[in-house]
Amino acid sequence: MALVPLLAFAESCLGIGLFISGAFLLLVSATLYNNGLASFEVLLPLALFGALLGDHAGYYTGRALGPRFHEFKFVKKYQTNVTRAEEMIRRHGSAAIFIGRFIPAIRSIIPALVGISGAERLRYSLVDTLACLSWVLALAAILTGIDEVF
Repeated sequence: MALVPLLAFAESCLGIGLFISGAFLLLVSATLYNNGLASFEVLLPLALFGALLGDHAGYYTGRALGPRFHEFKFVKKYQTNVTRAEEMIRRHGSAAIFIGRFIPAIRSIIPALVGISGAERLRYSLVDTLACLSWVLALAAILTGIDEVF
């Protein structure tokens, strides 16, 4: 059962999330749910906790790095893409946080970029919590669909 929050954290955590697929979380959750080892009442709060923890770790890492982020070799190499992403976050703010939660390729990067941009903590936490709640409901819908198929 501990794998659920761990995988939800890993897939959304800055750096790690680029290498850990959400498919692992889905596989573990589906296995636990379909074998009667865990109910939605157990799985969903665990996944929510892991996702929120991973997102907030990225956000606060971004806040701590601030402008120094732009000095890293990796960032300089992809400066054009980073600049575009930061502009998108400044322009679209809350929508970028919300939509970013559902896009695996950028899920782990958006919170850090939001933190680097200096976004207000309370606003970030509220929008991210809403995004994670929606994401958990999507996980429930997928698990229900899997249960209906098998």
